[in-house]
Amino acid sequence: MDLEEAKALARKHLGNKRYQHTLNVEEMAVRLAARYGADPHKAALAALLHDTAKEMPTARQLELLRQYPDLAGDTENRPTPVWHGVCAAILAQTQWGVTDPEILSAVACHTTGKPGMSLLDKILYLADMTCAERDFEGVEQLRRLEFEDIDQAMLAALEQSVGFVRHGGRPLDPMSAATLEDIRKTAAQKDGKVKV
Repeated sequence: MDLEEAKALARKHLGNKRYQHTLNVEEMAVRLAARYGADPHKAALAALLHDTAKEMPTARQLELLRQYPDLAGDTENRPTPVWHGVCAAILAQTQWGVTDPEILSAVACHTTGKPGMSLLDKILYLADMTCAERDFEGVEQLRRLEFEDIDQAMLAALEQSVGFVRHGGRPLDPMSAATLEDIRKTAAQKDGKVKV
């Protein structure tokens, strides 16, 4: 799939505001890919596809998860706000011809992350959180940090996301908690190596 096809798919499946968000995520993902030596085409493609199921009704998302249990895993048992990433990855793989496991992984985990995240996973997660229209408190510091140290940026972003969910009294996705723990270990190991 080329980028124009992906852009057309995003345009077809999303309202104006979400489509503009998608273009903003693409721009940030390409910038981060350039900074860290990742493939800019993969970053752009993952960004364009990441929210393609976001506006799909929950009942249709559930149908899709049940239709492809091997691809969905236990997603059905997780909080519904995280379903759209997995659903977008399922659509990309089963209907739109995307076979690259790196792209599919980044799309699937862009909301919660996952333990053992690849560089592309981290790029899409951060690009989604720090793209141009985001204006939450601390976003400017996060934008600076993501260009200095991607793992420290992931740690800060995950801590902020988990704190936001907990503060709102919503259920925390177990994958978010596992990702935060994994990133904390990665950051600690990295710090340990630097100090030696």
